[in-house]
Amino acid sequence: MIRTAVVGIGHWGRTLVSAVQGKSDKLRFTAGHTRTPSKVEAFCAEKGIALADSLDAILGNPEIDAVYFATPHSEHGRHVELAAAAGKHVFMEKPFTLDRESAAAALDAVARAGVKLGVAYPRRFHPGMRELKSRIDSGALGTIAHCYGEQNTPAGLYMAQGSWRATQEEAPGGAMTALGVHNVDAMIHLFGEVDEVYASSLRRAVAYDAEDTTSVQFAMKNGMSASMVCSLVTTVSYRLAVFGSKGCAELKTPNLDFHFTPIPDGPPTGRHVALPPQVTEYGGFNGLLAEMEAFADAINGGPAYPIPPDQVLHAVAVFEAIVQSAARRQPVRVVRD
Repeated sequence: MIRTAVVGIGHWGRTLVSAVQGKSDKLRFTAGHTRTPSKVEAFCAEKGIALADSLDAILGNPEIDAVYFATPHSEHGRHVELAAAAGKHVFMEKPFTLDRESAAAALDAVARAGVKLGVAYPRRFHPGMRELKSRIDSGALGTIAHCYGEQNTPAGLYMAQGSWRATQEEAPGGAMTALGVHNVDAMIHLFGEVDEVYASSLRRAVAYDAEDTTSVQFAMKNGMSASMVCSLVTTVSYRLAVFGSKGCAELKTPNLDFHFTPIPDGPPTGRHVALPPQVTEYGGFNGLLAEMEAFADAINGGPAYPIPPDQVLHAVAVFEAIVQSAARRQPVRVVRD
């Protein structure tokens, strides 16, 4: 059993702990630290989590094997380096960091310390995503022409102006830090590296001083195109659609159900029509538990965590290019070594 501490016990930290605690025989949260402990005392008591007075107390505790961080984005790089230096395995919320330089330094610290790193992209573990990846790799979708992603939520309409998530410094690129990075990771996972991005990030409906709606065009290294939109001011929705010469495969809300619409055999006698989609439903899948147990497996000598360091670094480089493109209002090449 991997004894894990949670640092940053806000809304999302509590969400992940609740998805895992008491449901896994591989990992358990035993300790925690947050800036305002009075707000989480009841939650931690209910979950059997001992509150520590400081991050140093967490990192210096020999009875803690790993640390899960749900802290402000600008602190991620420093927190990875501190945990690695203390010999703790690290599970970091997305985005990993806000710029490529800090990401590279954090990854170097992990490699030097010989600890395991997990990054929170739970859709990687979803059976629908696995099915989509399998069909792309097998050629079942034919030649891929384009990928389109969207992820939206109304969270920005209810966010307090005093929240760190409502600041331009912690949430550059509008909805990218909260939402868009998930589909950036998915596109890297499915298709490989991104060469260039062209982004727009706008403030449309929020009361705080940050953008809420971001759209991006991607030029992928493999020659295909892709696009995505993410917004913090509309109804919850998720879609990842892959358009190929043998059909269209989609993951869609509410449960990332898999939809495949094949292309009919041969030309039609009249107008082109779509065949009925083939649908596989996935109700009840716990992606947060799946990602944390994959992290525990990696610590215990099992398969490596399935998001390798080069993809972690490239995802941050793509994120940084998106922020730059939106600010400059022009295409930006993604930095590589």
